[in-house]
Amino acid sequence: MSGWVVERRPQPSRLWRWAAPPVALLATLAAGLVLFALLGHDPGAALTAYFITPVASLYGLGELGVKATPLVLIATGLALGFRAGVWNIGAEGQLIMGAIGAGLVALASWGLEGSWIFPTMLLAGTAFGILWALVPAELRVRLGVNEILVSLMLVYVADLLLKALVFGPLKDPEGFGFPQSRLFEEPALAPVILAGTRLHVGALFALLAVALAWWFTARTLQGFAWRVEGLAPRAARYAGFAEGRIVRYAFILSGGLAGLAGALEVAGPIGQLLPSVSPGYGFTAIIVAFLGRLHPLGVLLAGLVVALSYIGGENAQIEVGLPEAVTGVFQGLLLFFLLAAEFLVHYRIRRRERPPAPASSPNTAR
Repeated sequence: MSGWVVERRPQPSRLWRWAAPPVALLATLAAGLVLFALLGHDPGAALTAYFITPVASLYGLGELGVKATPLVLIATGLALGFRAGVWNIGAEGQLIMGAIGAGLVALASWGLEGSWIFPTMLLAGTAFGILWALVPAELRVRLGVNEILVSLMLVYVADLLLKALVFGPLKDPEGFGFPQSRLFEEPALAPVILAGTRLHVGALFALLAVALAWWFTARTLQGFAWRVEGLAPRAARYAGFAEGRIVRYAFILSGGLAGLAGALEVAGPIGQLLPSVSPGYGFTAIIVAFLGRLHPLGVLLAGLVVALSYIGGENAQIEVGLPEAVTGVFQGLLLFFLLAAEFLVHYRIRRRERPPAPASSPNTAR
């Protein structure tokens, strides 16, 4: 007789470590085809509208860059922190605070001219993101409080603060009562870098963040210390690496990049403060980080793939009539299959022969 058993691998599979993301992506596409058919749509036409048509023009490629910019910025910071065992789940809140910081500068400089306004907005957004991220960092370092819960709960505090501002003191007095700030003036807007599109200078910041993150992880002692902290905390203590310093710096880096992403969102495609400045980039960036294997270059590629799910979902709603929720479904399927493929990194399924059961003796039978 034989049967299938699951057993832990002696060492993590290097093959599956790198094969897991593309396998998860292919499985997501296959599940999408089934989903489209169940919804009564032509799977081929729906898949084309979702993944091909959105990037078939220069404007579409620009939109891909616009959507990928915040995802890559946030996921790059999160990936470095996750490598160190620092679980910042509140990047969405840090993005919102970055948007608030940049918005305050833009509105305070209303009517002024000068090239200093936009850089000051970016600095304010980054600073607000860092300050918001330092709350869970200090609570973990000083009191041992779980950073996952604190950073996550602060997302809702930041969201309510943004709503209180746009419904209250920052509401546009000429906005007919709508909860929104004034439209930012030209000096407070992100410069467009590709004519005929909305692709702005934030895309260059995202590429720079990826390059610096790769240099940090591959070429610096601190990058090595972060990896050791994540893989073997006791070995890191023995080597003299300070846990508290790593936790603080990881939150500063991830919070700062999330705040910068928020500043670029309100200075770029949005151009004002609204009750919602993000469709969930801070949470989606967690998927991006793991889809990219916590590697900066992988994060860049994963960010483009997940950004395509946003613009593809919008295009499929228009061309095929798919529901709005299909974007979230695709992202959820991608995370599900990624976790399933990740299981095979540490475990394998084998067929094992079972020894035949011993025959019972006549005495035993009686």
